[in-house]
Amino acid sequence: MAAVRLASVVALVAVLGSPLAPAGAAPGSDSDLDVLFIGAHPDDEASLLSTFGRWRHDHQIRTGVVTITRGEGGGNAVGPEEGPALGLLREGEERRAVGGPGITDVYNLDEPDLYYTVSAPLTEQAWNHDEVLGKLVRVVRQTRPEVVITMDPAPTPGNHGNHQYAARLAIEAHRQAADPAAFPEQLDEGLTTWATRRVLSNAAGAEEEVSGPECEQRSTPADSPGPEYYVHGISGETNWEQRERVAEREYRSQGWASRPDIPDDPAQVGCDHLTEIANRAPHVPGAQGAEAPLLGALLPVPGGLPVGTGLVATAEPRVVPGQRAEVRVEVTAPPDAALQAGRIELELPPEWEVRGDGAFGPLEPGAIARADLSVVVPEQHRPERVRIPVRVESQQGRAEAELRLDVVPPVVAEQVPLPGVAEFQRWASGSLLQNKVPLVQTVPALGVQEVRAAVHNYSGRTRSGAVEFVPPPGFEVLGAVQRFGELAPGEEAVLTFTVRSTDPEMSTGVQGGDHPYTLITRTDDGTTAQRTAALELVPSTTIPQAATPPVVDGEAGPQEYPGAPLDASSLWEGEQCAATDCSATARFSWHGGTLHALVDVVDDQPGALLAADDCKRHWRTDSVEITIDPKADSENTSSTFKVAVLPRTSGSGAPCYARDADNHQGPGAQTAPGVEIASKPRDGGYTVELAIPLRALPGSVDPQRLGLNVLVYDSDTQDLTGQSRIGWSTWDGVQGDPYRWGRAVLQDRPADEPAPPPAPVLPLDALSSVDSPWSVAQSVRLKTSLGSAPPAGDSATRITSARAQQREVHAQLDVNGPGRAHLFVLDANDAVLADHRLDVDGHGERTVRIPVLDGAPAKVLVGFATPGGATAASTADVR
Repeated sequence: MAAVRLASVVALVAVLGSPLAPAGAAPGSDSDLDVLFIGAHPDDEASLLSTFGRWRHDHQIRTGVVTITRGEGGGNAVGPEEGPALGLLREGEERRAVGGPGITDVYNLDEPDLYYTVSAPLTEQAWNHDEVLGKLVRVVRQTRPEVVITMDPAPTPGNHGNHQYAARLAIEAHRQAADPAAFPEQLDEGLTTWATRRVLSNAAGAEEEVSGPECEQRSTPADSPGPEYYVHGISGETNWEQRERVAEREYRSQGWASRPDIPDDPAQVGCDHLTEIANRAPHVPGAQGAEAPLLGALLPVPGGLPVGTGLVATAEPRVVPGQRAEVRVEVTAPPDAALQAGRIELELPPEWEVRGDGAFGPLEPGAIARADLSVVVPEQHRPERVRIPVRVESQQGRAEAELRLDVVPPVVAEQVPLPGVAEFQRWASGSLLQNKVPLVQTVPALGVQEVRAAVHNYSGRTRSGAVEFVPPPGFEVLGAVQRFGELAPGEEAVLTFTVRSTDPEMSTGVQGGDHPYTLITRTDDGTTAQRTAALELVPSTTIPQAATPPVVDGEAGPQEYPGAPLDASSLWEGEQCAATDCSATARFSWHGGTLHALVDVVDDQPGALLAADDCKRHWRTDSVEITIDPKADSENTSSTFKVAVLPRTSGSGAPCYARDADNHQGPGAQTAPGVEIASKPRDGGYTVELAIPLRALPGSVDPQRLGLNVLVYDSDTQDLTGQSRIGWSTWDGVQGDPYRWGRAVLQDRPADEPAPPPAPVLPLDALSSVDSPWSVAQSVRLKTSLGSAPPAGDSATRITSARAQQREVHAQLDVNGPGRAHLFVLDANDAVLADHRLDVDGHGERTVRIPVLDGAPAKVLVGFATPGGATAASTADVR
């Protein structure tokens, strides 16, 4: 990872305004944790701080946080810092915020936060999977948590790709930290394997936000991947949501400093929502309340087997009526207690059959009993997700887990998922998460779209038949019934249906919503199955050729834009606004090799003006963004062109432009030098005009199928926070979802020679933990390596002593090989007074003189990294 390049760490720490150690940090404290939250960015844990604080208060539950990146790709509402400098600032915010509910341990894994994307595959491209998984497994083995909480691993609409991938890594670490064959070099470091008992997701269940104490009485939906729990933000006399809000305001760079107070009324106080997505421990059926997610994993089950007992039931998640499902149940005795003999039983629906013996004998501490059972599903059972309680009983008590099986038809047709969803399904294969994401396909308004359906034969014999596509109102299907030939067991066939949008009055985007349709599968031997998916309508337009090239002056001259204007006033995120406050129209034309755009914005309250050299992160204030997918086939924005215009800047008042979150983001003059822009302010709004050379786009353009969108960002404040986002084709997270952009045809324009997009230029410069005084201090306190990298061991450079002399600190280093060291001088309150970087080589003692301009030095911290990435941290008091 590249070293951070800062003019002065001291200056940044002074801005952050707090000592290194959060309240409650105990030097020399053990690294063991009860709960570990795993997220992608600073502030990902923020919505759960009320629960973590409540658990700590009520049960002395100790929580830690893993943050895979430091959020270098996010916005900055408090200054011009970006890249590693922003990462350092955001780490400080996070440590102060989580310190409020008593969290002292934050593990940064030093991966890059490239930009907002909804693509897990692009995140994987930016992160080294095996390297970051190894770091995460190391943290789990170091901290030994019983419960892991993470984010949503699925590509649900608008879900950040970094969040998806962080959750996937958390689930993989849950599996691999317990496996001695995974990362065996960590066992040579002195670590041992560790089996976390439960993994919870804070976004893998129902998506609606709920409030009021009655939320804790909600039951788990039948189609959930696991038990769901709710924790209300008020307990007794304590409003934990209010305390969480105080902590959230520490995330000032994200514009959270002015978040409003939480009300006192319990009915208006929100509830945290957790869903079990992996488990090795018993639970309490239907348990509710703040303690429910912890029962059996951290807290004892009333009348249950001892805490630490393991109970896992596994089976292939799909089963066909009339066929057999093989179930394995494992009972593990706690590591410090024996279990008496007992019996394993499955509670099956009526007419289901089970075969096999679930009895087991006495178990020594840590020993495992296994029962292999066979379940037969009745021939006529309807397709559904079935919950099967798994119970263990002995004289010591009882324990329960659950198995969830999807009963599926013998043969069924399902829409072929979009590429990002298909990739997730491959990753989640064999789990109930696999079909978590509803299947959709976008169709251009009054246009045609091919929709593919995959016919799966889950049965044990060869089948043939036909599939009927039943469209929703406003759509028609050409060839709505198609046959499939003989499919052997386990095989699939793909059918292609041509769908046409026919209703000119239908709303597009989020206002139109999903339009469900049905695929009916009928086999020749008499079985029938149905599956639903949805069509989503996106707007479409034809862009005419201008007779003469438009003059880029912020006005629409005669015949410059002969086509009809597009309405870009639909809200997609943020606060609802009146048309007099934020609305827009857009007009397009093309001439020669250039696409022209004119966007007229109604805006009654201007946002903050950015300096011309701060022309980035356009969502912080008023701006217009044009997004182009050259062939309307991009899985993510790394093969697209996204240009944003700020209509005004401070100083000269001139507009500026930059590319963001696309094939090559950065200042417009560097990343798209041929683009021309103009802006014309007026009372109650402004007009932006652009000329975009088509050669600036990544790869060639398909003039008959161009992905296009107009997005307008509206800010009514001076604190660099946006309030409303409107546009032409609008959905949650649409700025990162090219398949949901509108469609355009460049009228009469011939196609260019086909050319693929170039490889994306991704911003991968991230802060190293070696360059963070907070991370170095934590590593010293917990005796762990920096950034959860492999420990440098005998190759490390370490400080042996330090002494003050006039206005300098002389630090004595023991050098044991090549590497990079970063020294921080701290006062007695752990505030950074000075820092110094240097490269070292060879072996032996070395004295480093560090000027200290102000303050009384008390100690020196040293972070160190070898050329191979191994790290170490050390400290010495100043004499």
